[in-house]
Amino acid sequence: MLKILLFIFLIQIVYVSAYTLRMILTLKGQKYIAALISMGEIVIYVLGLNLVLNYLKQPEALIVYAVGYGLGVLLGAWIEEKIALGYVTVKVICNQMDGNVANSLRDKGYGVTAWVGSGRDGDRLVMEILAKRKNQKLLYQTILALDPKAFVITVEPKQFHGGFWTRSIKK
Repeated sequence: MLKILLFIFLIQIVYVSAYTLRMILTLKGQKYIAALISMGEIVIYVLGLNLVLNYLKQPEALIVYAVGYGLGVLLGAWIEEKIALGYVTVKVICNQMDGNVANSLRDKGYGVTAWVGSGRDGDRLVMEILAKRKNQKLLYQTILALDPKAFVITVEPKQFHGGFWTRSIKK
């Protein structure tokens, strides 16, 4: 019975990790990869569910199935964080109007669009930066090293058109 429980546990982790990745890939527009993952996912799901239904009178099988499901969600999210698909747009508002922050970010290879905004206490430098998600933490750290009081907002863009980034994004 221990082998069966271990198999149920492992099959759930694999199934739910695949499910989580498939959903994320679908949301990121990677529909063909998501479709491939879903084919393996459904086979694994049916095998796992069949095992649990065969041992339904033993509550530990259902408990192991549920725990495997929860751990599968965590593992799938962890994997997605590691591959960090997609891009982020970072909006930065800082008090330094001299342009050093924008130029320092450009020197580090980031595409920065900057303009002057009017805040409650006067003019502010507003910057918009597009970066790969896998570079998000480094960009955030770099911004705060240049201006520790910067106001930073990150969003995930869904569509791109125009600009020098679109050629490299579509590849």
